[in-house]
Parts: sequence; structure tokens; C-alpha cells
Amino acid sequence: MTTTVYARVESPLGELLLVGEESAADGPDTAGAGGAAGGGGAGGVRLRSLSVPGQKGGAVVQDGWRYVPEAFTEVARQLEAYFAGRSTRFDVPVAEGLGTEFQRRVWAVLESIPYGSTVSYGEVAAQVGASGAGVRAVGTAIGRNPLLVVRPCHRVIGADGALRGYAGGLERKKLLLGLEGGAERSEP
Repeated sequence: MTTTVYARVESPLGELLLVGEESAADGPDTAGAGGAAGGGGAGGVRLRSLSVPGQKGGAVVQDGWRYVPEAFTEVARQLEAYFAGRSTRFDVPVAEGLGTEFQRRVWAVLESIPYGSTVSYGEVAAQVGASGAGVRAVGTAIGRNPLLVVRPCHRVIGADGALRGYAGGLERKKLLLGLEGGAERSEP
């Protein structure tokens, strides 16, 4: 059985809502495969969503979810280090089975974009074999990324270098790119 747990964490983007899955087999005294999102010996919390206030399509706390901030201690620590400029990557277990096969391919490309770099939507489309009209589908898949910041969709910009859509809002995208040092263009 899987239980949905959540916590709220303050950040420069506003209050982040962290949502995770905790299975009965991965309780607080069991080390689960892939490590723990929360730390403190808990092995079963896998991050399912990280949302910002007012995010288009962001998670909303549901009846039956449990508020368990200690389940997200490690995620919160990594977020704090990222926002303080002491870390450039995240190493947290994420929930499996989210998104379509196409979305997962696009999200894998997002995870490969180096800190401080950007790529265009067209470059992402080419990497997943969806050129031409597929760029729009790539944009939609990026917009449905449930793990803002952790899976860096903010690093995808327009071919002309302009900031384009971000589910958390363009001001937050600009803030994240600024935090990462000006976001130089990466070549595919």
C-alpha cells in the first residue's frame, strides 16, 4: 500500500509543496532501494511533485494525504544548498510511472542539461526524435514536468534565446537562471 505524504518548504520562489509516495514496505525503519527522500533512516519516500504557489497544473493537497515534513528532510537540505549556491544538482529518489513514455523521454533530456546552461525547445525535440511539429509536443511535456527545480525545465528557452513558458511563471524561471549564473547556451 502506498501513502501520499507532503511537506511545505520555504524558498526564494515562495513556499514549495513537496509531495511524495511512501509504501508500507518502505517504512521508517527500512532502507528502500534508491535511498530516501527524507533521510533519518526512512527509506521509502519517493518525490512525486514539487510545486510553487500559483503553478499551472501544480499539486494541491488532497484529503487523505499526510503532512510529514520529516519525510522530506534530505530534499529540503538539497533545495536549501541549491538556492544558496552550494549545490548544482539533486540526488533524490522520484516516484516511478509518472507521465507518458514520451513525457519521460523529454524529462530525461531535462535531467541531462548541465547547471548554468540552457538549450532550446527545438534541441530537446531533436534529442527525443520529435523535430518539426514535435516541438509543440515537447513544450507540452516540459510544461507537465511535476518536479520543478529538481528536474530543471527552467533551462529550456526559445531558439532566439528568449524566455518562453514556465509552469511556475517567467519571473521564477528568470530567477532560477540568474541563480545558475546567467545561463549560457549549450550546444546539442
